[in-house]
Amino acid sequence: MSLPDVVSGQEWLAARKALLVKEKAATRARDELNAERRRLPMVLVDKPYVFTGPDGEASLLDLFEGRRQLIVHHFMWTYDMRPDGTEIPRTTGCPSCSATADNIGHLAHLRARDTTLVAVSRAPQSYLAPFRARMGWTFPWYSSAGSDFNHDFHATVDERVAPVLLNYRTEAELAEAGIEWGPARRGDYPGISAFLRDGDQVFHTYSTFARGLEQQGGTTAYLDLTALGRQEAWEQPPGRATGLGAGAGSPDVRFHDEY
Repeated sequence: MSLPDVVSGQEWLAARKALLVKEKAATRARDELNAERRRLPMVLVDKPYVFTGPDGEASLLDLFEGRRQLIVHHFMWTYDMRPDGTEIPRTTGCPSCSATADNIGHLAHLRARDTTLVAVSRAPQSYLAPFRARMGWTFPWYSSAGSDFNHDFHATVDERVAPVLLNYRTEAELAEAGIEWGPARRGDYPGISAFLRDGDQVFHTYSTFARGLEQQGGTTAYLDLTALGRQEAWEQPPGRATGLGAGAGSPDVRFHDEY
């Protein structure tokens, strides 16, 4: 394992100041990107989706809880697959999505800014509630079982139900990138979608997938500040800490009560 060079305090300070210039530039670039995100147009959502929560059925409008904005974590569930392609839900959700959920803070701060955060999964509510209790989570969690919600917002991708759009790439675009679409790729994908309410009308303003969720996972944000980083093979400099920890999406990720 390689470690950072050992230098004097004065040399470290000089290097740190040089890096600070780049950090400030990245912060300004992020501010500009966030402004571009806020300038995105929006799409009216008029399909009557029905969700199931702890207290029964709810519409997409109900999920706002009267607030102006809604953030939806598309929480992947885990399934066993029958030979005919039928999915059988297991009793636990996705370990990586669970790790992200562990980092969701106190919702009062979002709600004070007129914003509601919920999780949505395809599994029945009878599966979600026990797992939520086991994990000790308090955020609202709804089932979209029986609706088109996951497919319409591309958190579940299955060409038998809807055309492929995986992280905004069609099946043809995936092929051009060297990614072959097939049955093994069908299923749930992690994502976040944002909605805005204007009266009783709901608009879709944003969705992100894959590494677009990183900033919402506090663990990775903290690790990015450390010398050993996220401890994943793709990081630079090479050989720093590969294989030390539970890399995102790896089989080493556990539920927090299993480490």
